[in-house]
Amino acid sequence: MHDVAAFYGNAAFARRCIPIARGELTDHEAIIWLGGLPGQLFLADPRPDQAYWPRVWAVRALRYVWDDRSAGAVLEALRDPHWRVREMAVKICLRRDLGQANDLVAGLARDETPRVRAAAAWALGEIGEGEHAEALIGLADDPDRLVRFRAEQALERISRRLERDF
Repeated sequence: MHDVAAFYGNAAFARRCIPIARGELTDHEAIIWLGGLPGQLFLADPRPDQAYWPRVWAVRALRYVWDDRSAGAVLEALRDPHWRVREMAVKICLRRDLGQANDLVAGLARDETPRVRAAAAWALGEIGEGEHAEALIGLADDPDRLVRFRAEQALERISRRLERDF
């Protein structure tokens, strides 16, 4: 990733990731850069059941390259039909401190996939506001052990950060 970012520039490559994150598959060179050999294999045989992978790769790339126009694609990715894309988008919201995503991230505390709920809890603990604590409290009884653990940690962090007890 660092090689391609150095070649094209961080912001320029981030802008190439945006359409891929939105499901457009026309930039084959970028898909190969993002996915490596799996990207090449995907382009050779783009099976519908694997169509989410380029979106995952593109959103993940935004951990390393960024342009302010990327924020909209990340917000959209929080609503993606595939859990891997949603989970990665939550992580990007945390890494890029996208506070405007907090309400969407709080909604993912009810996601069907435990890994998405755990990522949402972690992010809300770091960038959430007081009104998002309710989502974390709701995760305290989650059936998944990791989700419960992340929710407990997040409640401690948000309480300490906002200097309030929840």
